[in-house]
Amino acid sequence: MRIAVTGASGLIGAALVRTLRADGHEVVRLVRRAPAGPDEAGWDPLGGRVDAAGLAGCTAVVHLAGAGIGDHRWTARYKRTLRDSRVLGTRTLARALAELPEPPKVLVNGSAIGIYGDTGDRRTDESAPPGHGFLAELCQEWEAAADPAREAGVRTVHARTGLVVARGGGAWGRLFPLFRAGLGGRLGSGRQYWSFISLHDEVAALRHLIDTEELSGPVNLTAPEPVTNREVTAAMGRVLRRPAFAAVPEAALRLALGELAGDVLASQRVVPARLSASGFTFAFPSVDEAIRAALDEGRR
Repeated sequence: MRIAVTGASGLIGAALVRTLRADGHEVVRLVRRAPAGPDEAGWDPLGGRVDAAGLAGCTAVVHLAGAGIGDHRWTARYKRTLRDSRVLGTRTLARALAELPEPPKVLVNGSAIGIYGDTGDRRTDESAPPGHGFLAELCQEWEAAADPAREAGVRTVHARTGLVVARGGGAWGRLFPLFRAGLGGRLGSGRQYWSFISLHDEVAALRHLIDTEELSGPVNLTAPEPVTNREVTAAMGRVLRRPAFAAVPEAALRLALGELAGDVLASQRVVPARLSASGFTFAFPSVDEAIRAALDEGRR
């Protein structure tokens, strides 16, 4: 297949591109700078422009671009950056796909389990309504921005991703050095649920969404059994063989992170009902297995 990918330099996008190319697929990376070769095409997500020639002949498009949720404090300015990078970028891409003489068969649109808000101890699948708060509202706008492609007949899947367990980046990547130094510990009470997924399974799930024609709409990309932050702390200490007795009080998190702390402390017990029902098999379903897989990935 010929597959276009945005966000191809990010943690998930880079891993996805590697596996696709290793299996012989032609990948076109959409880049905001000047294209450096025939495997790249230019786009301006905020300016509303896409090189249509780069999209021509694509069977699938995977859209993963967006500013990092935890890269900065959530000032009013950065919240606008988060929104524009996702909503305007998705709208730009969806409209470009809708205008192609022969649109791709599928758009896999990045999203996040943040759409559900704080779910507490309740097991939450794709049938749950959106929650409340900045991230929940952002995710709703993000998914709605893909409507032009869906309305043009492109099968559109919203990949609602949880916390990706990886050493090379993302929120979990920041935990590894702390735990290796013996400074790891629970955040707040530690009772909040974290819905995780290994990087390997994240990439495999995205490819499953491309290939599985009966899937459209929201699909949760999380491991089958979410765990609490306290359980994550124990697993990290266990796998890394380091003490994990430290704790970061809620007040300190709120002081350090501002509004973002509310989402770090929120509980999301999200399960992949539709992904599992479609026949997807997880390679690393438990948190210990996901952590070990991340360590093995870092050694390659």
